[in-house]
Amino acid sequence: MISAFVDGFVELQGWLLDRVVQPPLLAMGMGSHLEMAFDGVEFFLCGVLQLAAAYLLLRPLEALRPIEVWTDRQAVRVDVLYSFLDRLGVIPLLMFALLAPLFVLVDGWLRFEGIIPPQLEDLVPALETRPLASFLAYLILIDFAEYWRHRLSHTLRWWWALHAIHHSQRQMTLWTDSRNHLLDDLSSGFWFALMALLIGVPPGQFVGILIAVRTVENLSHVNARLSFGRLGERLLVSPRYHRWHHALELPTGRQYRFGCNFAVLFPVWDQIFGTQYLAQEMPATGLSHGPLPESAAQSGFWRQQWEGIQALLATFRPDPHRR
Repeated sequence: MISAFVDGFVELQGWLLDRVVQPPLLAMGMGSHLEMAFDGVEFFLCGVLQLAAAYLLLRPLEALRPIEVWTDRQAVRVDVLYSFLDRLGVIPLLMFALLAPLFVLVDGWLRFEGIIPPQLEDLVPALETRPLASFLAYLILIDFAEYWRHRLSHTLRWWWALHAIHHSQRQMTLWTDSRNHLLDDLSSGFWFALMALLIGVPPGQFVGILIAVRTVENLSHVNARLSFGRLGERLLVSPRYHRWHHALELPTGRQYRFGCNFAVLFPVWDQIFGTQYLAQEMPATGLSHGPLPESAAQSGFWRQQWEGIQALLATFRPDPHRR
């Protein structure tokens, strides 16, 4: 059964590439991007599967064991739109495709000068014959980079002005993961692709890592009373763990000035860098103050995009309250 599913997936991927994607690429003289286009089609189909799995598996869980119940779900429907745009979009793959040729040129120049940039397999040769171990190693390194990307998006004023769209949701559900300003998505996609290229992630594994990260992010935002247990929540980010990151009232303390629980996959980064907060409660979510108006929680897609732009521009104006 699994073999038949894989065969059908590959056949559909090849059909979409040959009939839908390849003709316009060749017409525009971009035949050299066919390999990346092949990965893009794979990512698109995996996005369709992710959306289907999220709805079929996580949505019933939200209905059976909800943390909160709302009569008006208009704000949730906006997040569903975000999810379709995000899961079926190719922003990280586009960034990877745009940056890869530049890295090839730089790598060629360095090698011509006698400088050979080390890759992960060069540092740990055993990974060359162990693809699963190699994938896990890349995943851990990418997650470490994602922790700092996420933390910086709460620390830098201009980035927080955009990322606040994600935190403005008072009705957090499995769809909230994709609720991001488009410029925030571009910044995050650029970061993700850049880090992947710096550590030498192969294109095939890049797609797998991206899917793994997004699957856990989908689960961590679910509106369900779900915990991984005392040990599990220290190994993988759970809905309870991540809900404190979105808490309307954050825990007090200097180490939580910009928030807590920034880890995307593995909570160990929060533990190491002092941003971890563990509690049994399921707090209310949203923003208690700026940089967005309170209406952002209920605004439509385009209104939220505009409010994010306004908040971004405001960060470049002089602040009369700062000396």
